Amino acid sequence: MDATFVLVPGAGGAGWYWHRVVAALERRGRQAIAVGLPAGDDNAGLAEYADAVVHAIGDRRAIVLVAQSYGGFTAPLVCERVPVELLILVNAMVPRPGETFNEWWAATGWHAEVGEVDMDDAFFHDVPDDVKAAALQEEPQQSETPLKEPWPLERWPDVPTRFVQSRDDRLFPLEYQRRVARERLGIGLAEVPGGHLVALSRPVELVDMLEALAGDSRAAAPRAG
Repeated sequence: MDATFVLVPGAGGAGWYWHRVVAALERRGRQAIAVGLPAGDDNAGLAEYADAVVHAIGDRRAIVLVAQSYGGFTAPLVCERVPVELLILVNAMVPRPGETFNEWWAATGWHAEVGEVDMDDAFFHDVPDDVKAAALQEEPQQSETPLKEPWPLERWPDVPTRFVQSRDDRLFPLEYQRRVARERLGIGLAEVPGGHLVALSRPVELVDMLEALAGDSRAAAPRAG
């Protein structure tokens, strides 16, 4: 059975973020679902985010769950509720039990190692101008509600996990993410070109990697070196 790629966005929760990846996957005959999250709803927390993904999956099987950035807080919750064959993190945050989004930055050493960044540059430095203009029209609202919630799992789910990191991510730089993946998951990184919003800037290269990892899902994850 062919895998279905289920794509979870980061902060702001816009499924639109994945539209170039969905198009690239569908051109290759793949099934892909980009999930929108209730990020603008102050009554919605991480449980409701996971509900949205579970609802989108429905009764599908052979799921490859792909999570961008803050989606790293949501996707593991989904893995506890539906059969997921492979979890792929993309430029993602990796929480520890009881850690909030707001605590994650200091806990991972982001402030000390990365520090101040120009957010417009960090997000859009390599995104084509027309795609950036469309993205700004989609300007997501992000409620503070889930950002204050402790991550509820006691451990990372027992699902094969791969970590894809963009080489020119200015928000979460490559070597910083290499350390985080090693310390928190004990795995190495699969590298792709592009910046933090790689699904907008380099969708074909990202899809190449997603397909490669999905096709090799039974292989061991690269160990941290």
